[in-house]
Amino acid sequence: MAMALVRRVNGIGRELRLFAAASLVMGVAYSIVDATLNNFLNDRFALTGFQRSFLELPRELPGFLVVFISALLWFLCGRRLGVLSMVLGVIGTLMIAYLSSTYALVVVCLFVYSLGQHIFMPAQSSIGMELAQEGKTGQRLGQLNAIRNFAAILGSFLVFLGFKYFGFSYHNTFIMSALGFSIAAVLMFAMKPETTQSPKMYLKLRKEYRLYYLLAILYGSRKQLFITFGAWVIVTIFNQPTQTIATLLTIGGIIGIFFQPVLGWAIDRLGEKVVLAAEAVLLAFVCLGYGFAKFVFPEGVAFILICICYLLDQILMSVNMARAMFMKKIAIRQEDIQTALSAGVTLDHALSISIALIGGIIWSTFGFQYVFLMGVFIASLNFVAALQIHLPKPG
Repeated sequence: MAMALVRRVNGIGRELRLFAAASLVMGVAYSIVDATLNNFLNDRFALTGFQRSFLELPRELPGFLVVFISALLWFLCGRRLGVLSMVLGVIGTLMIAYLSSTYALVVVCLFVYSLGQHIFMPAQSSIGMELAQEGKTGQRLGQLNAIRNFAAILGSFLVFLGFKYFGFSYHNTFIMSALGFSIAAVLMFAMKPETTQSPKMYLKLRKEYRLYYLLAILYGSRKQLFITFGAWVIVTIFNQPTQTIATLLTIGGIIGIFFQPVLGWAIDRLGEKVVLAAEAVLLAFVCLGYGFAKFVFPEGVAFILICICYLLDQILMSVNMARAMFMKKIAIRQEDIQTALSAGVTLDHALSISIALIGGIIWSTFGFQYVFLMGVFIASLNFVAALQIHLPKPG
């Protein structure tokens, strides 16, 4: 069995092996930050709902700026953009570890960290699709996402063990993340750079891709609800410690290892339309659970339901690969893919920043449950948009 595994690994191309290894290490690093950040902010600053949502401005503003940054860095291929993003991840996590003594400084630290994270978003999709065989793009992206899910298990489980048994501090976890980003940067730098294209389209939106842009905007809105308010419900409404989020991320990662390849297969076989429409329906129920489980069920039952909603929300984030594949299929030219994906990241953050701020105001003024009613509305729009996808059947 061991020899068969070795032969299988050796049969994988060098570039894919390096990218898979980099994905694993950076996945661990991102998972450590995800598992600790909300509790770090709550313990260090005791933020209100609006203060927490305001922090999404420095976190999400880099996403809005991605298309402009990509235009400035057009001479860097996706793999080299990946290296840059990892370096920014190192700087950002070290800044959080050593400089985040005040709320204002946290804003600056999160901006730097998030800048690296968002530069990598379109790059990881384009690199993954480039390393896929024809007709098996979904399968390849699913496999790479499964690796990231395994990394999420390692990172979140490490946080769980560290805080529960080994006296970890937040300082320790951010240092560990910086080390992971450093290793990922070295691995991606070892990849052979691909040919770059001149920046013909970075600052131009094409009407042929308008449905992709709409899907990207709606994805940004639903993603913002999960990142900002999903974990915040668990931490503040149900008063859960760091270990709870780490445990949920671990469980979600385990599920994702099996779910991601199945998702990739489903996209290849059933198509982006079916998968994205199904995601929208599930998200509507997830938002209803987030918002109203506490008022309908006893405390213990409500908490279990909220955890289930969090896991579903976490797993369904991976469906974004279907949007990237849709963009690839409608691309008029091959070089349009990377630039359109970058534009999609910018557009999804243009609305997601507003969603974070509006959601914070709604949370503070009316109550957290009304934030998730907004999520049900977004899911409904997502369902209608998904039904507009029409692609010719291959062959």
